[in-house]
Amino acid sequence: MRIITRGAELRALSRRARQSGMTVGFVPTMGSLHQGHLALIRRARRENHRLAVSVFVNPLQFGPKEDYARYPRDEVRDVRLCRDAGCDWFFAPRARSLYPPGFSTTVSPGPLAERWEGAVRPGHFRGVATVVLKLLNLVEPDTLYLGQKDAQQASAIRAMVRDLDHPARVAVVPTVRDRDGLALSSRNVYLSADERRRAPGMIRGLREGRDLIRSGFRDPRTVLAKVRARIRDEARPDSIDYLALVDPATLESLGRIEGASLLIAAIRFGKTRLIDNLPVARPRSRRGRRG
Repeated sequence: MRIITRGAELRALSRRARQSGMTVGFVPTMGSLHQGHLALIRRARRENHRLAVSVFVNPLQFGPKEDYARYPRDEVRDVRLCRDAGCDWFFAPRARSLYPPGFSTTVSPGPLAERWEGAVRPGHFRGVATVVLKLLNLVEPDTLYLGQKDAQQASAIRAMVRDLDHPARVAVVPTVRDRDGLALSSRNVYLSADERRRAPGMIRGLREGRDLIRSGFRDPRTVLAKVRARIRDEARPDSIDYLALVDPATLESLGRIEGASLLIAAIRFGKTRLIDNLPVARPRSRRGRRG
């Protein structure tokens, strides 16, 4: 595995590989790697001749009161995990190289990124879209691998790639969970022992919502009321930033459940904020319960 800090070097390696008929896969991360990241890396490894993984804690996507300074970092461990997983190129740029003096151009991802996470964290998706586009332009991959856990981020990046005619394909990999259902996240380390025990209540609430839809419920208000009650009862978060049932493509709230949908939630334990989501397949047509 080659450790790279300069974008020009990575681009040259990628171009050489692709000119030789090889495919290049790319997994962007902010480091502090866990099994969720490794699922992306392993899939990209299986599907490509060459694999690039980036580790960069992007300052543009953090607000002034967010956790940029304390975001977990362990580059030595990240290097070891990537090497063991078969990564070819480990890209660890410095902020000054991606955002040199005078840098002023950013990417506005549009209305899809203004709701939910975008409303709670203004400017977040502008930072995400900007760094991902810069990384795509450096790596020039055939396929970009993203996690379903960050569903809104994946949708925003997919839209950006489409709208700006970038040739990369976007592959979204299912969420990896701990045995108790909690979605793996680098921020889970912030949780106290008690908060960690309660946190799986969020996915249990979302799963109850999915089961209600499968059983015939079609009114999002009814479903969300039951999900909210379950989350409050089992997770007992300090607050719920949002809980919604949305269209998986546009992330707009649904007035009625007819096709495929996505349950999304964000909750807080003190200063720690957790997000999760659960895709729900198109419900089978059935008579009876409509509440």
